[in-house]
Amino acid sequence: MILSALAKSLVGTNRVFPIQNLKSKIQNPILCLVLLASVLLSGCVQYEAGVNFENSNRGELVQHIKLAERLTSFSGDSVHEWLNSIERRARKEEGKVRRLSPEEIIVTIPFSNGEELQTKFNEFFNPNINQKTEVKATSDSELPKIESNLLLFQNNFLLLVRNRLIYDVDLRSLSLIASNGNVLANAGSILDLEFSLKTPWEAKIIQETESAIAPEKSQNKLVWKLIPGQLNHIETVFWLPSPLGIGTLLIILFVAGGLYLRYTFMPDPSIQLTADSANSSQ
Repeated sequence: MILSALAKSLVGTNRVFPIQNLKSKIQNPILCLVLLASVLLSGCVQYEAGVNFENSNRGELVQHIKLAERLTSFSGDSVHEWLNSIERRARKEEGKVRRLSPEEIIVTIPFSNGEELQTKFNEFFNPNINQKTEVKATSDSELPKIESNLLLFQNNFLLLVRNRLIYDVDLRSLSLIASNGNVLANAGSILDLEFSLKTPWEAKIIQETESAIAPEKSQNKLVWKLIPGQLNHIETVFWLPSPLGIGTLLIILFVAGGLYLRYTFMPDPSIQLTADSANSSQ
């Protein structure tokens, strides 16, 4: 998963910081690293994955990543390679990438139905699917184990489609950022992780499990703040207009209206034909 690569970039740096002045006051080098990480990395990663629906047959998966400059200076090569891997993965899913700055990108991946969304989302965020080249470059044993899965169940009611979205992501491996067994910092102070859902109409939130997290509401958009160090469960139900059903209904109404006008305001063709025959015989 992409978050695994981010955690790897945070702890995989070989860069050395001058802490000789601190050693005279603090003898524990681990504590020095914790202090440095807290100062240098506090709140330096903003990561939002979102799903935007226009209707049941159109939408886009959006990923917005913004990194603080101090992070790129702390582990520049790893971070830039991670962002480049996201660009390659997005283009593989027929997506577009906007590079707002060296530290900020926006990825948009379109989808045309619920099944395609489910497939693209899980492939994009799962490094074990079609990612052999990247797996070779980064050993799985060095990455935190993060599992996520998105499910979308749809029921068609002609004009409307009922959607039930379930998203589970296991961030227990990100409770602490560590290197070689040494704790560096609390991941919650470094990573600002969000998942959002935007729909034409208001969605209903379902919280039936202990791992369910409550979202923040903003008009027709829900935003969940993912919590490192625990299971995150998201479940919601929402309705979408069905272009196919609405189009079918409009065709039926058009045909019915045409027939009504034809037989209400125009003469019956059989009567007109009989009258014409009578006039010609005379």
